[in-house]
Amino acid sequence: MKLAILDDYAGVALSSAEWHTLEGVADIVVFREHMPLDQAVTRLAGFDVLCAMRERMPLSAELFAALPKLKLVTIVGKSLANLDIAAATANGVALVHPAEDLNEPQRDRFVHATPELAWGLVLSVARNIPIEDRNLRRGGWQSRTGMMLAGHTLGLLGLGNTGRIVARYGQAFGMKVIAWSQNLSVERATAAGVAAVDRASLFADSDILSIHLQLSERTRHLVGAKEIALMKRDAILVNTSRGAIVDEAALVAALEEGRLGGAGLDVFETEPIPADHPLLRLPKVTLTPHVGYSTPQILASFYRDMPEAIVAYARDAPIRVLNPIALKHPKHARKCR
Repeated sequence: MKLAILDDYAGVALSSAEWHTLEGVADIVVFREHMPLDQAVTRLAGFDVLCAMRERMPLSAELFAALPKLKLVTIVGKSLANLDIAAATANGVALVHPAEDLNEPQRDRFVHATPELAWGLVLSVARNIPIEDRNLRRGGWQSRTGMMLAGHTLGLLGLGNTGRIVARYGQAFGMKVIAWSQNLSVERATAAGVAAVDRASLFADSDILSIHLQLSERTRHLVGAKEIALMKRDAILVNTSRGAIVDEAALVAALEEGRLGGAGLDVFETEPIPADHPLLRLPKVTLTPHVGYSTPQILASFYRDMPEAIVAYARDAPIRVLNPIALKHPKHARKCR
């Protein structure tokens, strides 16, 4: 089989799993750069298997229809916003979600990756770290003042696993922590040492507002022009969840007009972010390229079981397929060995 490992941005895929077990089963090609749909259709035309990393490559109906040889896609996560399961099934593409057998200590350790990045963005924007770094390298010296976090209010839009960790960071820095989400109870907030507030108060009272929600139809553009207008003029917005939770046009307008103090963003409505996006030219904005989960340990846990699943498919052994009806498609009757 011809196998493509997609979007290996950091070049760690081959060292993160035992791909040697596929010797004699599959020829592996690694793609490190992101491919738009038109490029993907051409460059992936002859492949039988794709190994996708979370939501980096849109697995759309257009892609599945354009790759008639494609039989198998390994994915990370059972429910991905960029995955059209119905289209995969209709085109006979089996979707494999490799086993996740992380023990409790591993899960506890991995859940800190995104909160740590979120707090890095908080500090970067509050203390102007990227701006002062660039200024210093150009021969300058101190150019502006920063926000001291102690005594200020950290607002959390969402108080799940990630939000609770970020709450502890804020408390360690001497901040008052408040939170709101559609399902947040006073009891749950109190247990985390956080004050539950209403939606308007969250935006109005936060000096730092950090987003920790899953993207859904309920949360898409949940932070829009109306919500941003409630925020303080020197407040900072941080988003490490999903870009579409924030209305980027409204955010850009507020930043350009000086109605918001700054932003720290790891996620964007379109990824990779377009080269001409206005966020890239705004000074009081710190941007990272969706690296909240991008650590060697986490990526290795994602890649680890992919080779085993592909070998099992090639040898007609049992595998966990999200859409088992796809295996009844004629293209699976004869496999390339």
